[in-house]
Amino acid sequence: QVQLVESGGGLVQAGGSLRLSCAASGRTFSSYRMGWFRQAPGKEREFVAAIRRSGAGTYTADSVKGRFAISRDNAKNTVYLQMNNLKTEDTAVYYCAAGIGGYFSSINAYDYWGQGTQVTVSS
Repeated sequence: QVQLVESGGGLVQAGGSLRLSCAASGRTFSSYRMGWFRQAPGKEREFVAAIRRSGAGTYTADSVKGRFAISRDNAKNTVYLQMNNLKTEDTAVYYCAAGIGGYFSSINAYDYWGQGTQVTVSS
């Protein structure tokens, strides 16, 4: 069992930056691939970024490539999402998730989810 708690969301102007954190409970954090997803009002939840267990490989959605970066610190049981040059279309609730099998960008590949943190980007 893994419990995930996100933090770091808030209101920011377009062009600004935020760093989201996701703290995981348990001693098996390094066993899980970690991902970030987001869901805007009226839209489906979508993949944002993922990182392998060791942190050696990362993946980001085309919509955020070059602006967002995922990282992890296995010693702190924490995964991060650095978001730069934010745009109004990045406004959403951001969720972190933990999984083992499946395809890294598939929602179904993740077994545990946090409660989400709101990111609002104003123009």
